[in-house]
Order: sequence, then structure tokens, then C-alpha cells
Amino acid sequence: MKSSFPKTVQIAIISVYLIFLAGSVVRMTGSGMGCPDWPKCFGYYIPPTAEEQITWKPNTEFKKGFIIIKDEALFVAEHTVKTADEFKIDNWKKYTKHNYAKFNKYHSWTEYINRLSSVLAGFVFLFLIYKATKYRKKDKRIPILAYTAFFLMLVEAWLGKTVVDTNLKPTIITIHMVIGLIIIALLLQLQFITSDKKKSYNYNPIFNKLLLISVVFSLIQIAMGTQVRQFIDEQVKLFGFENKDYSLMNPSFKFYFHRSFTIAIVLVNLGLFYINQVKNLGYKLVNWVVALIFIETITGILMYYAEFPLGTQATHLLVGAILFGLQFYLWLQSRSVK
Repeated sequence: MKSSFPKTVQIAIISVYLIFLAGSVVRMTGSGMGCPDWPKCFGYYIPPTAEEQITWKPNTEFKKGFIIIKDEALFVAEHTVKTADEFKIDNWKKYTKHNYAKFNKYHSWTEYINRLSSVLAGFVFLFLIYKATKYRKKDKRIPILAYTAFFLMLVEAWLGKTVVDTNLKPTIITIHMVIGLIIIALLLQLQFITSDKKKSYNYNPIFNKLLLISVVFSLIQIAMGTQVRQFIDEQVKLFGFENKDYSLMNPSFKFYFHRSFTIAIVLVNLGLFYINQVKNLGYKLVNWVVALIFIETITGILMYYAEFPLGTQATHLLVGAILFGLQFYLWLQSRSVK
């Protein structure tokens, strides 16, 4: 399909992975609640840069919707307020969606950049569905996939708000992550349909089944990983971000499952590599899958034994998402040959 549409799809895929990267940095730095509200940040379109901006003080103007911290609680200005010498509760409404009332400018801006990456992706997806509509007569799958991906992006935006409103509820975070992977799968299917590359690979039934297993395994592992990460976040709340050695103290069953399940994933993907080589199937992406499995394993080991070195968490999450995408695209290739 000779058009610029495949390039648009590629840009959309990159934009989603940039969201994964930004989100992983948010989790790595503990910035998930850097902005207590959504879509604004403490009521500002551009996050505050100093604590005094969100702290009540006399003879100061706060515009309607601005959020302040007072007595370890959040309050929202119900209208533009010119403060007097004493705090008047009638001018404020207590923020009740959660009770997280802390300010860290670095966390606020980290979370804000994460949101900006989502806004940027939103514009890309608007352009994607505009161009996909042109193919409604030639191939109905293209607009269906594009509009479904766009709809799920809207769902992701709502889930992003819900994550903040529920103070990082683990179940919502997991759903948020899984839907992001589904969007990647839809875009990769679009990429595969619109690609003009010739098929230079062969079909093998065992290889095809192992590919499907590898995709499912990666999805389970990533979903479980978000649960493990939430346990780490809870430990950080208890012992402080600086005490990383306590992050995996007395871990739950989910951690041990996540760690041990890596063995099954490694074996399945090594099996793919072996069959691809022995049967000369020609799937070059398998080599990249094995390389990513190696990086995932190394970063996992470093996080456990070296107290989460800088960047390992973000790398671990992003590589896992890319790994899922490659495995899914390999499965599309194998299925098409059949």
C-alpha cells in the first residue's frame, strides 16, 4: 500500500511507546501523585514550581480552581479568593477524591511531562483516524483498527484520571497498562496490513503456537509486574524513597510468581530461537526478542540484588512493552504465512 499511511502508523506506535517511557519514569521516581488532580496540576495548566504557590498565606490571590495545601489537606478555591489574615473555610472546598497532600516540584513536572506525551499522542491519533478513513472502501479493517485504537486512547485518558483520583489504585494501574499493550497490538496489526514488504519467511505449526504462548506469557508477566511495582510503591511510602533496600522486604506471592515466571518466558523464547534457526524459517525479529529477553533478565536481577540502580526500572518496563510488540508482530507474520 504505497502511501504515507504506514509512516503515520509508525509515528503512532512510537508515540505510544513514548508514553510507556514517560510512565515508567514516573513510576521509577515515585511521581505518580506529583499532580493530585487531573488534567490540571494543583489547579494550574502549567504545574507550580514553588511550594509557596500552593500554600495558603494571607494577602494572596488564588484563582478559582486553584488547589492549596493547608494542615496536611488539600483545599480547592471555589471562586477567586483574596485571602485575609485568617483562613476562611467558606472560600474553600476540601478535596475529597483522595487524601494525598504533598508537594514536590520535581514529581509534579515529571508527571506533567507524562501527561504532555499523552496529549501529543492524541494529536497523532487524530491524524491517524483521518487518514484511515480514506481506506474504508479499499480495506474496512484499516478504519476499524484505527478507530478502535483511538477509542482505547480515550479510555486510557479516563483511566489516567482514575489512577490519580484513586491515589494509584493497583487494579486501575494494571488495567491501564494492559489496555496500552492492546493499543500497541492494534497499531502493529495496522502496520502489518499496510506494509509492502515481501514475505521471506516460512510457516511452522510448533513455532506459531509457541509465538502465541510467548505473547500471552508476556502479557501476564507485564500485568503481574505492575502489581509488584505497586508493592514496591507501598514499601517506599512506609520507609521512604531513599531506603531502597527495604523495597522488597517480605514480598508477596506476586513477586515470587513474577520472578519465577521469567524462567518459563526464557524457555519459550529460546525454543522460538532454536526452531527458527534449525528450520531456517527466516524470522529475523526472533534475534531481537532474545536480546530483549536478556536485557529484561539483567535489569530484573539488578533491581533485586543492587537496590534498583538508576534507570533500571524504566528500562525494564519499556523493554517489556517492546518485547510484547515484537512477539505479537512475529505472530502476525507467522499466521499470515499459514
